[in-house]
Amino acid sequence: MTHPLIGLPGRRKVGRQVDGFEGTLENLEIDMYLADYTRGLIEAGGLPVHIPMDVDPESIIEHLDGVLLTGGADIDPARYGAEPDPDLAAVEDERDALEIALYHAAVARGTPVLGICRGLQVINVCHGGTLEQHVPAHSRFDTSPYEPVHQVQIEPGSRAHQIYGASVEVNSLHHQTVADLGEGLTITGRSTDGEVEVLEGGDGVLAVQWHPEMMRSRATDPCFVWLVERAGAGS
Repeated sequence: MTHPLIGLPGRRKVGRQVDGFEGTLENLEIDMYLADYTRGLIEAGGLPVHIPMDVDPESIIEHLDGVLLTGGADIDPARYGAEPDPDLAAVEDERDALEIALYHAAVARGTPVLGICRGLQVINVCHGGTLEQHVPAHSRFDTSPYEPVHQVQIEPGSRAHQIYGASVEVNSLHHQTVADLGEGLTITGRSTDGEVEVLEGGDGVLAVQWHPEMMRSRATDPCFVWLVERAGAGS
């Protein structure tokens, strides 16, 4: 059985930011992401491939069947022509550069991309869109990340509708949302307060604002199945 290769980047930390890395290890660099992402890919039949921060996106994309853009830090507002909001979290310029280049390389090659949380925002910025920099009502870190806190209504006839149906219960672990929509993207899902929760682009780009990898109420989230199946079809 062939398992499509799905690349995913993460965050770069140093040893002193991680418990257990002490002494001479505290300044060593660590690339990391939450294991829920890789579990979701494996459960859907994919084979996760770590994309290190130092890799050349153009080179690695040639070896991948799909890309998963994971959650994490805020994107530098300068990348969409905005001044930083006072509530902006720390930005990670190196990661921004890698993921933006990786996304463009994937689209140019026809490699399918799934964006999650920050990943959705990266995709919107790549298409010339902008972000609302602080939407505290959606930053629900006061409850378990595995529990839904609101509903997303999905557009009939969309890819997301084929995957999830008319609506889906989701968690909410973000404090930024889409402001101006990027060119070539379509909004196919919104929360009940009107914020953008799903974007689609072409036949190979899907992005969700919530964290499906943490939704334990669903055995294997359908968006991971979509990515793996779409990646397998092109491999």
